[in-house]
Amino acid sequence: MEEKKKSFNWLYWFSLAIAIIVVYKLLDNFAQITNWIGELFDILMPFVIGLLIAYLFYIPCKNVEKIYKKSKKIKLISKKARVLSVITVYIITILLIILILNFVIPTISKSIADFINNFGNYYSNTVNAINDLPEDSILRNEIIINAIKAISEIDLKQYLNIENLTQYAKEAINIVNSIFDIFVSLIVSVYLLVERTRILNFLKKFTAAVFKKDTYKILGRYFNKSNEVFFKFISSQVLDAIVVGILTSVAMSIIGVRYAVLLGFMIGLFNLIPYFGAIIAVIAAIIITIFTGGLGQAIVMAIVVTIIQQIDANIINPKITGNSLSISPLLVIFAVTLGGAYFGILGMFLAVPVFTVIKLLIEETIEYKQNRE
Repeated sequence: MEEKKKSFNWLYWFSLAIAIIVVYKLLDNFAQITNWIGELFDILMPFVIGLLIAYLFYIPCKNVEKIYKKSKKIKLISKKARVLSVITVYIITILLIILILNFVIPTISKSIADFINNFGNYYSNTVNAINDLPEDSILRNEIIINAIKAISEIDLKQYLNIENLTQYAKEAINIVNSIFDIFVSLIVSVYLLVERTRILNFLKKFTAAVFKKDTYKILGRYFNKSNEVFFKFISSQVLDAIVVGILTSVAMSIIGVRYAVLLGFMIGLFNLIPYFGAIIAVIAAIIITIFTGGLGQAIVMAIVVTIIQQIDANIINPKITGNSLSISPLLVIFAVTLGGAYFGILGMFLAVPVFTVIKLLIEETIEYKQNRE
C-alpha cells in the first residue's frame, strides 16, 4: 500500500512539473504560438465558411428534399432526393444573387451617388424652409439648427465615394480573398449537406464513446435545442428583414419618397438587429426624407413606416419566428447591448440566440437542483 502511495505521489509531482514546463514554454513563445494559430485559422477559413454555408442552407435543403421524396411517380428523383435538393437550393441562390446584382445593387448605388451629388441642394432647401417658418416654430430652436449645421459639415464624399465603397467591399470579403478559397468553401458546403446524415451519425457515436450515457443524453438535448434556436432565429430574422425591406420600399414608392429602394433596403438590413436596428434605421430614413422631400413627407413616411413596423412586430415576425425564442424584451436589450459592445454588429445580431441558449441552460439547471432537494 505504501509503495502504491509513493508511486502515485511521484507520478503526481512529475505530471505537475511537466505541466508547469509546458505552460512556461507556451507563455515564453506566446507570440509564435499566436502567429501559428492565426496562420492555421487562415488555412481553415474556407472550411469554416463552408460549414457556415451548409448551416444556413440546411433547412431549405431539408424542405426541398421532402418535396422530392414525395415524388413517387419518378423513382429516380426519390432516390436522388438529397443531391437534387442541394443542387436546387444552390441554383435558386445563384439566381437570386444574379437578380440582386443586376437590379437591386445598381438602384441602391445610383441612389447613393445621386444623394451625395445633390446633398448641397437638399441642405440649402431645408435651411430655407426652416428660415421661412414663424419665429415661434418648434423647428426653429437652436438644437435643430445646430444639428442641421453639423450634418452639413459631414463630407459624405469622403466616406461614400466609389473608391471607398470598393475598398469597404474588398475588406468585407477579405476572408475569402481568392477564387480557390471560394471554390473550396462551396465544395465543403455541398459535401456537408449531401453527407450530413453520415457525419452526424459519426459525431453521435464518437460522443457516446467519449462521454457517459447521462452526459451524452444531456449534450445531445442541448445540442438539438441550441441548433433549433439558432436555425429559427437566423432564418426568421433574414426572412423578416426581406419582407420588411420590400414592404417599406413599396410603401415609400407609393407615397413618393425619394430613394425609396435605398431607404427600404437600409430599414430591412437594420431590422436584423433586434429593437435598436429598426429605431436607428427609421430615424436615419426620416432625416434623409426631411432633406429630400421636406418635413411633411417625412412625417407621412414616419407614420407609414411605424405602421409597417407594428404590423411586423405583432403579426409577421411572430408568425415567422414562432415561440421558440421565448425571451423577455429586457433581456433582448441587455443581450444586444452587451453583444454590440464586445463583438460589434455580428455580436448584436447573434446575441439574442446566444442568450436564449444560456437562459435555457440556467433554467434547466435551477429546475434540476430544485428537483433534487
